[in-house]
Amino acid sequence: MPTETAVLNSSLGPSLRRWRVLNRVKQEVLARDLGVSQTRISRWESGQARPEGRHLQKITQLLRARPETASDRALLDLVTRSGAPVHLVCDLTHRLLAMSPSRAAEWRAPVSEFLNRPLWRFASEGIRSTEHRLADHGWFEPAGPDIVYRTERVDYPEMTIPESLIRISRLPLSDGSFARLVREEPAA
Repeated sequence: MPTETAVLNSSLGPSLRRWRVLNRVKQEVLARDLGVSQTRISRWESGQARPEGRHLQKITQLLRARPETASDRALLDLVTRSGAPVHLVCDLTHRLLAMSPSRAAEWRAPVSEFLNRPLWRFASEGIRSTEHRLADHGWFEPAGPDIVYRTERVDYPEMTIPESLIRISRLPLSDGSFARLVREEPAA
């Protein structure tokens, strides 16, 4: 499976359901648009089956964050001007959408090496473990909570992920997709 879709096994179904509910799209309508049965949509959303091939590509395109409107660009601008070490990724694909200068200073490669590329390959075991349990914490519900978790230190040539508490917040974009704001929690 390509890097961009590496996390789809745990999040595609719930993400599809959340998108559909928030955009008031019935399973039958989505099924007709994708050329599949309503039952297949239901099975994808519940995790009983996984879309493949062109269906996977279409759903990924539908759900991936595309910050294109003025309000979405304002969010990216706020992140890129933040004094705190924060970054914004596509909730589904983990593609980097924006990062603050202080986050960029922590990483050893230029921003251009990361921008619009999935960060999943840099995920620590703590990040991966949390990612696979997001549904257990209500992340995919329409008003899902922030999630705070601990990650261990991991060194990569391009960056170091420090041992820390991380807070992730899901932010809706104007097209119905979601971005994820990632920031460290202050030490207690």
